[in-house]
Amino acid sequence: MNKVLLVEDDPRVASFIIRGLEEQLYQVKNVNKGFDAINEVMENTYDIIILDIMLPDLTGFEVCEILRGRKIIVPILILSALDTPHEKVKGLQAGADDYLAKPFMFEELLARINAQLRRSEFSSGVIDFQSYAGIEINMKEQSASRDGKELNLSSRELKLLIFFMKNREKALSRIAIAEAVWNLDLDMNTNTVDVYINYLRNKIDKNFPTPLIHTIKGTGYMLKNKINES
Repeated sequence: MNKVLLVEDDPRVASFIIRGLEEQLYQVKNVNKGFDAINEVMENTYDIIILDIMLPDLTGFEVCEILRGRKIIVPILILSALDTPHEKVKGLQAGADDYLAKPFMFEELLARINAQLRRSEFSSGVIDFQSYAGIEINMKEQSASRDGKELNLSSRELKLLIFFMKNREKALSRIAIAEAVWNLDLDMNTNTVDVYINYLRNKIDKNFPTPLIHTIKGTGYMLKNKINES
């Protein structure tokens, strides 16, 4: 059963969402303040966060930034009456994975939740993904290391590395990487993928004798340990 943290201070909206999700067999916890949401995420495991912007203490943008700053990579879907392009861009830049404006149809909310859950599972990836070629991922601490050296990855870099680890030794297109690591609906060009690949390379390959991220001409990228290849 997927666990949802709903951060919403309007009792009517919260009740509507909770009822609909529970009918779909989701387990929902509702908090109505930003600090409560942060504490809840730090103490418990959730599969997705639905986050309002206008909260009594912090804004949803601030909650996003704090969680991403603490390297929490749980998908965040902002649900807000603020629906201007500026607000949407601000939410995505704060670290949200999706943004849905109020009023909304529950069917669309459910579809977006399911899409984020599929994406976060990095479908078709290997199950035992946390250790490979000297790389170790600590999901509890949201951190990664190579040969015992802490890599100090951002939340986005960690998501990118997890995707590579789950699909190691496979050629991955830029589009596949963008769909898995970024929001599918986000209007972004593939250069963004290349930029983040470069960020990740500088942390997991630089100062190590064997590079792990390889460019596949005409395709994209691959994570592979080639040390034993002739």
